[in-house]
Amino acid sequence: MKKIIFILLLFPLCLFAQEEGTQDVKIGLVLSGGGAKGLAHIGAIKAIEEARIQIDYISGTSMGAIIGALYASGYNARQLDSIFNAVDFETLIRDEVPRSAKTHYEKKEADRYALTLPFDHFKIGIPSSLSKGQNVYNLLSKLTSHVRDINDFSQLPIPFLCIATDLETGTPVLLESGQLPKAVLASGALPSLFSPVTIDDRVLIDGGIVNNYPIEELEGKGMDIIIGIDVQDDLKEGKDINSAIQVMLQINNFGTQRNMANKRGKTDIYIQPDIKEYSVVSFAEGRKIVAAGYDAAKTHLDKLTEAASKQQKKNRPEIIFEAEQTYHIKNVEIKGTALYTRAYVLGKLKIKAPEKLTYTQFNHGINNLAATGNYKNIDYKLTENKDGTHNLIFMLTESENRVQLRLSAHYDELYNTSFLANVTRKRLFTNNDIASLDVVVGDNIRYKANYYIDKGYYWSIGLSSEYNFFDQDVSVSFLASEMIEEPPTLNEIEIEYSDFTNTIYFETIFKRSFLVGLGAEHKYLKYLSKNIGIDENLNLRTVFDNTSYYNALGYIVFDSLDNTYFPKNGFIFQGEFKLYLLSEGGDEDFDSFSIAKGRFGYAHSISDNISFFVNSEGGFKIGGNDTASFDFFLGGYGYKKVNNILPFYGYEPLSLRGNTYLKTTLSIDWECTKKNYISLFGNIANVGDDLFIDNRWADSIDYSAFGLGYGLETPLGPLEVKYAYSPERDTTEWHIVAGFKF
Repeated sequence: MKKIIFILLLFPLCLFAQEEGTQDVKIGLVLSGGGAKGLAHIGAIKAIEEARIQIDYISGTSMGAIIGALYASGYNARQLDSIFNAVDFETLIRDEVPRSAKTHYEKKEADRYALTLPFDHFKIGIPSSLSKGQNVYNLLSKLTSHVRDINDFSQLPIPFLCIATDLETGTPVLLESGQLPKAVLASGALPSLFSPVTIDDRVLIDGGIVNNYPIEELEGKGMDIIIGIDVQDDLKEGKDINSAIQVMLQINNFGTQRNMANKRGKTDIYIQPDIKEYSVVSFAEGRKIVAAGYDAAKTHLDKLTEAASKQQKKNRPEIIFEAEQTYHIKNVEIKGTALYTRAYVLGKLKIKAPEKLTYTQFNHGINNLAATGNYKNIDYKLTENKDGTHNLIFMLTESENRVQLRLSAHYDELYNTSFLANVTRKRLFTNNDIASLDVVVGDNIRYKANYYIDKGYYWSIGLSSEYNFFDQDVSVSFLASEMIEEPPTLNEIEIEYSDFTNTIYFETIFKRSFLVGLGAEHKYLKYLSKNIGIDENLNLRTVFDNTSYYNALGYIVFDSLDNTYFPKNGFIFQGEFKLYLLSEGGDEDFDSFSIAKGRFGYAHSISDNISFFVNSEGGFKIGGNDTASFDFFLGGYGYKKVNNILPFYGYEPLSLRGNTYLKTTLSIDWECTKKNYISLFGNIANVGDDLFIDNRWADSIDYSAFGLGYGLETPLGPLEVKYAYSPERDTTEWHIVAGFKF
């Protein structure tokens, strides 16, 4: 009887024990912030996956929020590793918009200026942050597009939350719903690096300031086991703090390290990678940091395996990521357009709803809108209609800055040393206009004034006035024989060359990619030499041209090169036609004539660090045999082009002359280290008069040169040193260029 009673008492206990052993243990994952150190999360997650653990909830801050959100949306550790290995963090953080995504006007602007500062009320301002975070937002939006309709983060493939800081109150803000990319961007908005993010009228910054290891939030979600990956900086010794950023990080770490003792105690499996030698900006060491995270997690393999054994395995649906999605955009809604018109925004976005867009095309449009600098924030949301079409909703925050001061410096062998100061005023007369003035001082004085009314897809209107001047020692072959009665006995003479040009032009975008324009131009051209001849006032000089010309012009441009100076991919096509109708002044024998020019270039990457760029171009003049001032002059390298003065390796500027030219250049660039290039290059050309008429253009190659060069991309523009040898001259030339061309 006693045995029966004992069995009856023991049976429920055994049943309870069996049920306890088979219950589904909930495992949460907390990911701390740490900038580049946060890449260690990827390696640690890889080890967690190998232990066959299925995460039930994720909390993260800053970089932990970024990686946590992507993992929660369905990516595995291998995919995360591939994603972050392909990211150019410098471009991402600095909000550098891909050149191929900019409008033609903005490409020209970006290729001229090294430094841009706010200049409202004639006071130089300092930007509040290095980056607006637009590139980060765009990347996150693209990577999470498959979960864009999920507003409740607990409904993601893995439930997720992140932490931000209220800038006004200094209190933590728990983000569990809304737009996932925007929430994650707010969590990682490190002050001075990224601009604050506004969500529901709250101005938010990096969550690591108040809670860099959000474990309590996971406890509130009913997690039984919590795995924590801590990549925070420890407090440093005074001798190791030697920059403003390190001081700021040390101050921020006072609070986080004070709270970590308690948080470590709440963490069941605490993983702390050995990454002391790296900093929050050590993105270049990403592979090593990922490996450190994996190694650190592997030391807890027994605990991870034990935790996995307590879970009931779930068959979670596999996430399918499309390589390139296409959206049928039915409607576009734009909010926040007080200063700029809807047509202006749509023109920059290159959207004409209804139409179909790939995600790449859409992303280029976003980059293009961001490149204007007219918006503090560009938020957007894509919603799907019942018929499978999509609506685009934009929430724009316009910039109040209207005036900018832009600076640059340059050296080349034609203009020599130049310093540029530019003042740009937006919204001078209308909401869509830009007024700009360049003043160039140095060895040669120059200026350029431009007024542009940007109409987007409609015909934009531009007015420009430009003055260029240089003096240069040139060969006597610069002079056309008909312009002087007797050739001088000098080998070289000094030429003073000035060009004053005023243009009105109209241009628009054709087929989303081509810039088409037409206009009218007045050009006052004067060049002379003080080495030869005597003028009517008995001054020692000969004036070769002193004439005003009036012409009509048309042009078409396609430009998808990813870089102006060191292109790795893309095409460029330029076609131009000018009809010179009238003249006034020195050219007494003027007959109307026309000039046609064309250029085609192609860049392609052979490997990760080797690329080539081939460029072919040519031009010819029709009629006007008595007007030689617009002949093609070739020679030199790295200067701004004016009229038909063009570069050619291996020769001094303005060495070759003719009313027809054909030229091909090939450059092979090896990026030996980041932004450092070793190049092999060569060019060939035929230059002369009427080459197409007597078929001399294909008889032989009259001019050539090849050589070796070094290039460096800097924030102030490219630095290039090229050594070229010309077989025809049997001599060499050094071409040295520094800074953006202007």
